[in-house]
Amino acid sequence: MLTEDRRFNSPQSVTRVIQILEALCASPGPMGLAQISRALNAPKSSIAALLRGLAEADFVIVSEGTYRLGPSAFGLGSALLEARRRLHSSDLVREGMRRLAERSGETVLFAVRDGSGDTMTYVDVIESRNTVRFAVSVGDRRPLYCTSGGRVLLAAMPDADLAGYFDRLEPTQLTSSTEVGKQRITELVAAAREGGAAQTVDQAADGVAGTAAVIRDAAGEAIGALIVAAPSSRFKDRAADLLRMVRDEATLVSRSLGHRTPAPGGAQR
Repeated sequence: MLTEDRRFNSPQSVTRVIQILEALCASPGPMGLAQISRALNAPKSSIAALLRGLAEADFVIVSEGTYRLGPSAFGLGSALLEARRRLHSSDLVREGMRRLAERSGETVLFAVRDGSGDTMTYVDVIESRNTVRFAVSVGDRRPLYCTSGGRVLLAAMPDADLAGYFDRLEPTQLTSSTEVGKQRITELVAAAREGGAAQTVDQAADGVAGTAAVIRDAAGEAIGALIVAAPSSRFKDRAADLLRMVRDEATLVSRSLGHRTPAPGGAQR
């Protein structure tokens, strides 16, 4: 009996309970035991034991051998939504910016796409403590095509909106390195969409490198770009590390806002 208690109170069991609820939440209809087992890549015996406990607590309802979410799950969901409403999303973004500034030692920015759809505005900034650092003011605007934040925001746009942007685009040479070829910019945006992040060096201003990823809300909408801006001289040897930091933090903040990344098979994780 002691062995049984340990097994059901293990951290792995807690994780699987959450995964079961997420799988049922993402499913368009009730799921059978075999379906849940395949979705979680876990033995049916252990899943069945956890489902019994969830059913006893009304977190799932069993009907004709299938499982669906129960009233306790919906009650918990409502409570979580209310808690998130109290903790405003801007606070969660700001918290992520602080973590990223501490890890990277560089200036961290949050930018949103403007109503015109052709520029972005910096709405929050945490400056680096380094003597040589990138400095920008809240409210400053930048083009989308030549900035890391702009490119990930473009990558997050629906295809029709993105096509409209490129139809309007007339790139300007802001530095000697600014990419102004539409075909090449299109390829860079496609790469940002594929890789989930973008990096630029000396594109919008000489001596400045940027690394960015989008932050998404519970509905999957891109609410803005999380950006690390650094002097180009420091960026060269840190590009891979900064890319990993920004991706990780953008994912963490997005999850705190309720976003779940689609997993293979359509489930959310």
